[in-house]
Amino acid sequence: MFTENQIQQDPRDATPAPVSAQPTSGFAAIALHAALHRALADAGYTTPTEVQARAITPALAGRDLRVSSSTGSGKTASFVLPALQGVLDVRASGVRRDRGVVYGPRVLVLTPTRELAIQVSKATETYGRHVQGLRVATVVGGVPYGAQLKAMRGPLDVLIATPGRLIDHVKSGKLVLDNVSMLVLDEADRMLDMGFIEDIRFIAECTPKTRQTMMYSATFAGTVGRLAAELLNPAAQTIAVTSHTDTHEHIEQRLHWADDSRHKQALLDHLLTTREVDQALVFTSTQRDADWLADRLADMGHAVASLHGGLPQGRRNRVLQGLRSRQLRVLVATDVAARGIDVPTISHVINFGLPMKAEDYVHRIGRTGRAGRQGLAVTLAEADDAGMIRRIQQFTTQNIPVATITGLEPKKAAPRTTGGARSDGGFGGGKPFDRKPRFGAPSGARRPGGAFKPKRAGSTFAR
Repeated sequence: MFTENQIQQDPRDATPAPVSAQPTSGFAAIALHAALHRALADAGYTTPTEVQARAITPALAGRDLRVSSSTGSGKTASFVLPALQGVLDVRASGVRRDRGVVYGPRVLVLTPTRELAIQVSKATETYGRHVQGLRVATVVGGVPYGAQLKAMRGPLDVLIATPGRLIDHVKSGKLVLDNVSMLVLDEADRMLDMGFIEDIRFIAECTPKTRQTMMYSATFAGTVGRLAAELLNPAAQTIAVTSHTDTHEHIEQRLHWADDSRHKQALLDHLLTTREVDQALVFTSTQRDADWLADRLADMGHAVASLHGGLPQGRRNRVLQGLRSRQLRVLVATDVAARGIDVPTISHVINFGLPMKAEDYVHRIGRTGRAGRQGLAVTLAEADDAGMIRRIQQFTTQNIPVATITGLEPKKAAPRTTGGARSDGGFGGGKPFDRKPRFGAPSGARRPGGAFKPKRAGSTFAR
């Protein structure tokens, strides 16, 4: 996987790297370094997911991979573990780096968003916690250059980056990619949607042609497929684990029709006051709506914050940490900001505003029902949303069952969605909810603020 002519001197490289014995099942049957098996055991992971079982072994063998896998399938570990094994293999080989030259990373992971980059970085630190002297750096926009330059000095094992900021460092001469032995493109389709195709080509040109390339995408049709043909070895292995037509067996889906915006707010208020909610991720269509709705929910007493691309990176990091530490019960977010959020305690995803594209619906609901837990995805729609509901159902080839809440039933007839959900008020053949609604009077329209404000008295998020 890592060839000698791509490696420079590192005083740690001569450290022995014993590989654990291979028992017969689970992660233990995969030829990984003992330090990686120990980290997996610490995290409580014994059985690989399907994408891990199918991708790790060929990745360890140095194969280029073209992987399509749904969100929440464990794909991050399927490239992080082989990457860390490659780092350890080089150390065990005794190959030394030439002192006095710019090091650069051995592994480069490109992600579309800062949040996803941070998630991959955390996963790398989790799986590499017992790898002595492991150096991992994250390069994303919204973070001071000085801190990133400091993190990139000296031998660097893994670099996780968003394309724009990475190119800034490469073009300034502060970073070289001559020693990259593994290039990973995570959520490649999303990067292309965001206009990064030429950036990706430039970055790939800066890495050795002998590198191993692993490309992950929800689809390899169209432009993303052509890019894969450019960057991957012709003998690349294709692994298709899941698709947008999967049933999401751990996620229950519901559709509530609302008569108007006030009715939709009342439905949301009821949903967020139910005991079943551990933590909820509420999606809006715009940054403005996210700020307005978070302020409204805060006035009602919820521990809530907004998350979107208009917030400074430091504040976004604090919001995500608040979600992970359970200081926040509700997060109101836009699509781009929520990419990469991996918090197993998110029990509910609520689509207060519908996505711009049908495929984003799949990514949204995938934020719940993670790590084998059960999740609930609720969509609140008005009559004008019927077209998007229809496109979502056509895209997923599944109907979203319609549900009602006693006391909050719509007075208007449900719109027809061709080949779509039921409009008879029933929920998958079951009964409507009989819990009485508990919600405060919807507040009047308020001017949404762009800043992140505290959403609960005494909160550590106070301005």
